[in-house]
Amino acid sequence: MEIHHGARAFALTAEKYERARPSYPAQALDWIGEAVPLVRGDAVVDLGAGTGKLTRLLVERGYDVLAVEPVDEMRAVLEQRVPQARTAKGTAEDIPAPEGSARAVTVAQAFHWFDPERAPSEIARVLQPDGALVVVTNVRDKEDPLQAALEELMGRYRGAYPNQHWPDTWHDHPLFVPEYREFRHEHVVDAATFVERVASVSWIGALAAAEKARVLAEARALVADADGPIRMPYITEVFVCRRRR
Repeated sequence: MEIHHGARAFALTAEKYERARPSYPAQALDWIGEAVPLVRGDAVVDLGAGTGKLTRLLVERGYDVLAVEPVDEMRAVLEQRVPQARTAKGTAEDIPAPEGSARAVTVAQAFHWFDPERAPSEIARVLQPDGALVVVTNVRDKEDPLQAALEELMGRYRGAYPNQHWPDTWHDHPLFVPEYREFRHEHVVDAATFVERVASVSWIGALAAAEKARVLAEARALVADADGPIRMPYITEVFVCRRRR
């Protein structure tokens, strides 16, 4: 099964990812349910589901969720934490679901790993004719000094890893028409979880041990003077993409 080489690093960071990554605001899930629309029992395929950060929120709302995740270590955490969801090994380019079987295909924090040529048509294949692709991304609010410092620190090591932001080419995509909303929320952590948040990033997890230790030491220094909980503001970007008629 082919996946981007950078995504393989999540095999090293699955537990940290589960502990340290933020969830998604309830208002975002409300809007997704209204915009698709979705009702209890609707079939949802959650692609690149990771440890189930979005999967569990979909399950809580009563949807029939198939969580698709190619990295075994991430999927093992998902199966432990969200046993109500069905799971499968697969990718956005080869989805283990029948044609027209999903009311929605959701993607949280994973869309940037997909092949932009192959994934859209495969997603369209599994969607019902009036279904929708939903892309959700937590973006650091860089107006916050701590988030800006964190972006600068981790950005030095990104290299050729794909950017998580919505690709400009999708604004005029031949298969989908996107509608956009954004929602603000905070992730409240302690200093240890803050450092694990950095360690959970794929390209940080893939660094050689000595270099990774230096990065994490820099991250620890950013919050060395923190007095109490650390508040990390995020902007949750949500795209509901309907099939073109």
